[in-house]
Amino acid sequence: MSLERFRPRFPILQDKIHLANCSQAPLSIDVRQALERYQQSLIEEGMDWETWMGEVQAARAEFASLIGVEARDIAVLSCVSDAISAIAGCLPFQGRRQIVTTVDEFPTVGHGWLAAAGHGRAEVHFVRSVDGFYSPELIEPHLGAETALLSVHLVSYSTGARQDTAALARLAHAHGAYLLVDAYQALGTLSFDARRGEVDILVCGTLKYLLGLPGIAFMYVRPGLSDQWRPAATGWFGRINPFNFDPTHLDFAPGARRFDMGTPPIAAAYAALAGMRLVREAGVDAIERHVQALSEQVISGALERGFEVASPLDVTRKGASTALRFGDRSPELERRLKARGIIVSARADLVRIAPHLFTTPADLTVVLDALAEEAAEPAKDSSARASRG
Repeated sequence: MSLERFRPRFPILQDKIHLANCSQAPLSIDVRQALERYQQSLIEEGMDWETWMGEVQAARAEFASLIGVEARDIAVLSCVSDAISAIAGCLPFQGRRQIVTTVDEFPTVGHGWLAAAGHGRAEVHFVRSVDGFYSPELIEPHLGAETALLSVHLVSYSTGARQDTAALARLAHAHGAYLLVDAYQALGTLSFDARRGEVDILVCGTLKYLLGLPGIAFMYVRPGLSDQWRPAATGWFGRINPFNFDPTHLDFAPGARRFDMGTPPIAAAYAALAGMRLVREAGVDAIERHVQALSEQVISGALERGFEVASPLDVTRKGASTALRFGDRSPELERRLKARGIIVSARADLVRIAPHLFTTPADLTVVLDALAEEAAEPAKDSSARASRG
């Protein structure tokens, strides 16, 4: 069955083309209705903690199902920065304190590790790739007896390059280290099983391809692993029984829930659950096939129009986003396209085109033609603007 049937669930698509899913998904009717349910509970009940916590737990379970794990191995946090800081606060691991990561991580990841280094918990080593791929052969020379953690992205936020995290997991484990995967740019458009992939830690928010909103993130920690760690940053929901209300005693809940912080992001959990259920209804495998076909169209259409493609040309080695290089005109082109009802996402010298389940081939033809027209126009304002990944 065609995924085009989902288009009416996204009101913005009535008069706009939305291809910035690598930054923020459009609001669906499903998510809006979920938020209205939460709002109505505030109006009618004033306080309904049992229902609210049930929604948070349902979101935890839905995310767990998405990556093939148990809900008890998922922590609920407010953002990936919190998740990275929580893991950094547990260092060193078995006396090891070196973190090996890449220059192509989203900044929040690298910044979290560097902050740990600034507090003496870690030493950080950055690896650089010339083509955006981080193979075991490239990474292995940087691992050693002091390596505690290898931290990599599943899909690059800039070029969309997809890493072989299973191979990297085996490499890290051979050196006695753990593997942390940032899956923010992948989940929702790529099938991924954390257990089969031998991942130790996985972090992801829901505002992109999982069709949710900012304010919530999930962290998977491999069973048995989290029980070895005592987070330096914690909150009352990380306790064995949060409702003991004993400020003089610190214990840690079993499993990943020990990384939960204070009162969870309830409104964002409502949105996250609705968005993930929509993804499940469509089917991740079907979404992946659809998006790969659209990626083929973007790449071939871009090359035909003389654009420089910064993403891998093999769609099986990339995520949903395709990056086109326009130099310092990229932010201006984002603004020009927005004025035409086309939403894309610029980062540095790149314009990212990121389709999803609701995107059609006709959408992409319109966007590529518009890009060609706007790129041919003289530059009006090439000043860059700050924007979050």
